[in-house]
Amino acid sequence: MVSGKRAMVGGLLMMGAALLLGLWTEARDKDWPVPAEAAKLKNPVKPTPENLAAARAIYMDKCANCHGDRGLGDGPEAGMYDPPPASLNDAPIMNAMPDGELYWKITRGRKPMPSFKAQLSDEQRWQLVNFLRTLVSKPAPSKPGAPKS
Repeated sequence: MVSGKRAMVGGLLMMGAALLLGLWTEARDKDWPVPAEAAKLKNPVKPTPENLAAARAIYMDKCANCHGDRGLGDGPEAGMYDPPPASLNDAPIMNAMPDGELYWKITRGRKPMPSFKAQLSDEQRWQLVNFLRTLVSKPAPSKPGAPKS
């Protein structure tokens, strides 16, 4: 009976932690509102191998020090900032952001992230949007014959 209560308490604690994380993420995103017309912008740059390679070089030069090589928000300078750099590979968050929103955020920046409007061309910023999409965690492929969840 005691182990059942522990399991229930543990489950409630996990649900509470998940709720707090969700609220924190939602609050963080509300702190950086994006105009609706900006979010609706469509990416004119195709994610070709050449464009992705160019964007990767830009990312490693301009973004990786804070966001980390794989976009985990764990770059060597990440600890110096408040708010900390966002994780760019969190699928639920990144997949909910349209390309126009990412482009707007890269273009405008917000403290401590700089604006890249003057540093990068429109094409380079759209290339970065395409590259950021490659950082998003993807679920592991299911094994043939494995039960689907």
